[in-house]
Amino acid sequence: MRHILYLLLFASLFSGCSKQAENDKALYKSEVAAITMSAPSPSSPDKEKAIPQKIIKYASLRFETNDIEETFRKIQTAVKETHATIQSDSEGKNDNSLFRNITVRVPSQNFDIFLQSISKGVSYFDQKDISTEDVTEQYIDLDSRLKTKQKLEERYIEILKKATKISEILEIEKQISTIREEIESKQGQLKYLESRVAESRISIEFYKPIAEKQSIKISYGSKILTAIQSGFFELSGLLIWIISVWPFLILFGVIAFYIRRRFKRKKI
Repeated sequence: MRHILYLLLFASLFSGCSKQAENDKALYKSEVAAITMSAPSPSSPDKEKAIPQKIIKYASLRFETNDIEETFRKIQTAVKETHATIQSDSEGKNDNSLFRNITVRVPSQNFDIFLQSISKGVSYFDQKDISTEDVTEQYIDLDSRLKTKQKLEERYIEILKKATKISEILEIEKQISTIREEIESKQGQLKYLESRVAESRISIEFYKPIAEKQSIKISYGSKILTAIQSGFFELSGLLIWIISVWPFLILFGVIAFYIRRRFKRKKI
């Protein structure tokens, strides 16, 4: 009788443990499902903190100057005063002018100040293009999606702490790894947008025309020199050709002389 009681007690304990394991598994599945179902919509903006307007600014200028170096010094002064940086700088010369091209990165809050500073003394612009791009909606969407993924990651980490089976732990870690990659990708996109918003790009081209008389003199002088060189080479080539064929010329002359004498004798 005592053995029967022990068997019944053992069976009840085993049944309780089995039910507890099934309950834990069901709880794990329900928590994972709850995370998927309760994740906030990425399209809904975060109302707790208003995101300021995000504007990217561009400018492209082209104008004539009387002094290339003085204009460059003026741009350098404007760069220093507005805490800007020169991204690229190139200069050159063509048939009509000397020119210089500069690309400047200026803090967006100093965009207008920089333009006003370098525009002083310019009588007119051959080109002056100023444009803006509003990326606020794109920024809000990225920020919202980032926060959604971060909250999702936090919930998976909480479930990972409760998981006991190796298979469950591996599955959760795989999900966390995927979410982490998406988070880092969106963080990179946000940083790129922020950098473009924080600094505006301004392209500046200024040039100095070459005097027309000087251009003509250079042109005619170049043509005369080319003509002299060409004539010299032609004469040299003719002399070399004569030297190379002189035996044939002598032979041709001798044959012509004998033919002419023979015709004269026949006439006599």
